[in-house]
Amino acid sequence: MTRSLDVSTYLRRIGLGGLDGPPSVESLVRLHRAHVERVPYEYFHIWMDEPTSVEPLESAGRILRGRGGYCFHLNGALSLLLAALGYRVSRHVGGVQGGADSPVGVTGNHLALTVSGLPAERCPDGVWFVDVGLGDALHEPLPLVEGVHRQGPFEYRLRPSAAEPGGLRFDHDPRGSFVGMDFRAEPAEMSAFAVKHQELSASPQSSFRSVMSVQRRDAAGVDCLRGLSLSRIGSEEGTSVLSGRRDYFEALADVFGLTLDDVAPERKERLWRRLSEAHERWLASAEAPREPEPAGG
Repeated sequence: MTRSLDVSTYLRRIGLGGLDGPPSVESLVRLHRAHVERVPYEYFHIWMDEPTSVEPLESAGRILRGRGGYCFHLNGALSLLLAALGYRVSRHVGGVQGGADSPVGVTGNHLALTVSGLPAERCPDGVWFVDVGLGDALHEPLPLVEGVHRQGPFEYRLRPSAAEPGGLRFDHDPRGSFVGMDFRAEPAEMSAFAVKHQELSASPQSSFRSVMSVQRRDAAGVDCLRGLSLSRIGSEEGTSVLSGRRDYFEALADVFGLTLDDVAPERKERLWRRLSEAHERWLASAEAPREPEPAGG
């Protein structure tokens, strides 16, 4: 028997219960806000050597079990939910530019979404840029209209891509963890992301294996746990170092809603040792330079 998405349970997972009526801009905004506030950007699957795929139903199952994911998981699962709710959703191959010296263009390290057929005053063509997999970026969908868009304390920009003919470019706020993201206009199948997902998850050269990051967006700002450093950007800004195992897992639960109840105690202990060792290596480096932020996924 073919499995299908449990829409009601998914909506309860993100705190919405049920959504009445046909697809609308208002409901799309509610869905996007709820998803980024309740389902964090994280990639513990890499740090705990858990094999995952880009199959949207599998990703949705992980979310329903209380976990998050990175872009292939989060946007993949959301695309499934949106389609089940009647939205016209398309997936697009993208590329996150991590730093100023990082590659620009559609490198395949990101999955972006658009939703069409929802005209509004600020979106006359009815096409919306939807992305719950950018970590510290969008809180709400953006009208796919060139120009500057402000959300809470952050300012974004949409424009034609200079690196991808016919593509689009999302420029992040200067305080963000990456510079921007380019994506192709044409739709893509999930199979287009499988090879890059394997590379980002398993390659020793993957930046995702050097520093662990958890991010959660809300209307007023972003919570970010990078290594053992917990920071807030936006409202009530500040940074603290979580020096103990108990503090770390309490922060995961209290700030990000990640209890990791599906992880056995001995595996959580191994995870903590790995995180602590990575932090110690960083402290022991020559001048403790800022570690590169993982880009993509």
